[in-house]
Amino acid sequence: MSILIDEHTRIILQGFTGDKATFHAREMIAYGASVVGGVTPGKGGSTHLGLPVFNTVKDAVRVTGATASGIFVPGPFTGDAIMEAADGGIRLAVAITDGIPAQDMMRVKRYLRRYPREKRTTLIGPNCAGVISPGKSMIGIMPGHIYKRGRVGVVTRSGTLGYEAAAQMAVLGIGITTSVGIGGDPINGSSFLDMLQLFEQDPETDAVLMIGEIGGPQEAEAAVWVAANASKPVVGYVAGLSAPAGRRMGHAGAIISAFGDSAAEKAEIMRNSGLEVATSPSELGATMHRVLTRSVSRSAASKPQQAAPAHQAPDISR
Repeated sequence: MSILIDEHTRIILQGFTGDKATFHAREMIAYGASVVGGVTPGKGGSTHLGLPVFNTVKDAVRVTGATASGIFVPGPFTGDAIMEAADGGIRLAVAITDGIPAQDMMRVKRYLRRYPREKRTTLIGPNCAGVISPGKSMIGIMPGHIYKRGRVGVVTRSGTLGYEAAAQMAVLGIGITTSVGIGGDPINGSSFLDMLQLFEQDPETDAVLMIGEIGGPQEAEAAVWVAANASKPVVGYVAGLSAPAGRRMGHAGAIISAFGDSAAEKAEIMRNSGLEVATSPSELGATMHRVLTRSVSRSAASKPQQAAPAHQAPDISR
């Protein structure tokens, strides 16, 4: 299995005819994702990449049966695009765009909560690499060829560190069920905790890699949840060990602003919660390999061994 998307997920792209969406739509289709059309207001009724273009998400969903959307709309309009996806019946929206005003995301978060939980759109991002279930489907900008299919879940704020982890694990023969880039903005749709809960429920995910950054409480909250609830091993890493306090480090959310925001503090919370913490980006794959090897050894040791059959006494009655 996988979480969020698989080979049956029908996908539309918002901002479909723009250059960014066009480029990545071709990559997604080549990978095998079931892209069934897209939305560009004013261009409804035309075709693009051989697929239908619609004026609204509702029209696209009604005609194509899409349940997921990749959002490549420019930053000032992304908030409206996410809310349109929710109104249109999209169950999974993946917002790739960066540069979205924080106030827009506050409005989006409030808007999504108007729907009952069972009908609420799951939002991944914004400012993220997207979602990939190797060998099945992807929505986003990941280099699909580096991902090997397997039994480890990945959730990361950093897209490039997610790629690095996937490449390192592939070399070691470790594959991935699903990799989720939740994005580096301070206000995002889904958290580490949300994804860890989904991986915990997935019977084909044996372990999880969680890659965080400085700034915000998400990593600490997730680590505390792991200590109390997770039945699967979790490997953690926090980027920014050398970042000075108060300095922004690329991502809008990667800024130390309060106690518990620094990489060192987050890593210590992870260790205290029972996570194995990688010491550097170059150790992501090796750390996961070590944890999986240890887990297999413990599983084998815990299985009751069959008693050897008793030797029968020789028959001397003849």
